[in-house]
This record gives sequence, structure tokens and C-alpha cells, in this order.
Amino acid sequence: MKQSPELKKIQDQLKRGAITPEGFLGTDKRNLIDILTEDDAQVNRLGLTHEDLAKKMKYLRDEGLKVVEDWTQIDHFEVLTESMRGKFPCPFGHPGMVDKTNITVVNKKLDKKIFFTDLQIHLIEHHGFYQGKDSSYRLEPKEIVEILEV
Repeated sequence: MKQSPELKKIQDQLKRGAITPEGFLGTDKRNLIDILTEDDAQVNRLGLTHEDLAKKMKYLRDEGLKVVEDWTQIDHFEVLTESMRGKFPCPFGHPGMVDKTNITVVNKKLDKKIFFTDLQIHLIEHHGFYQGKDSSYRLEPKEIVEILEV
């Protein structure tokens, strides 16, 4: 699929050093439109929407924030939220800033763990962006669905 000039500009913001030292693309050389299209297809095959995944992520984050900086039990999940100082801009140009909150969720039934941030929730919910392949913050939609039981 052909990438628009607007998406090219956004992809430049996702590169190393533009917003974060590490960037959001890892070693992924694909155009942003191709990354978004592939992840969107994966979520559709799961019978879900990006909003469905973000909703569960936000629920666990919000419950975890009730006991900030310590583990809390939510059903069979253990959740740790860590609030950092500062905020991130959305690399897609979305208005406002996103809090720096790290969320770790352990699914005790599956004995599996997932880590995500407020910015990742935002990028998934509003832009369907899970980051590029080999990005250290890349989230696979199927892993979110499995571990968080979406």
C-alpha cells in the first residue's frame, strides 16, 4: 500500500532520537502504513478491535493505580503500576500529552507476564500502533489478548 506524506512525517517522528532515544520502530524497515495494516489485520483475525485491547489494558492500569508503586491482586492478575515524572507527546500528533506510567501484569493462571506503558495504550487505542518489529516496547496483539484475556 502506498504511504501518504502525512504518514511519512509521522514515521520520521517514530525514528530513533526524534521523541525518545530508542524510537518506536526497532529495526523494522517497513513503511508505517504496512506496519499499521499488518497489525490491524492481526487484530481483525482475532475478532477484536484496537479499542478492545486498550480497554482491558486501561482497566488493569486503573485498578493498579489504586495501589501505586506496589503489587495489587485483581482476580488472577497481579499488577504493578509505576508512575514516572513527565509526559510524552504522541508521535502521531494527537493533542495533549500522555503520562509516563509503566504497567506490569502477571497472569497467575498462565504464569505469563506483560509490560506496557500509558503511551502504548494510547498508541494502540487511537492509532492501532503496536510499534515496529524488534522494538524493545513492541507488543504483539495476540500476546495482549492471551495474557490479559481480552
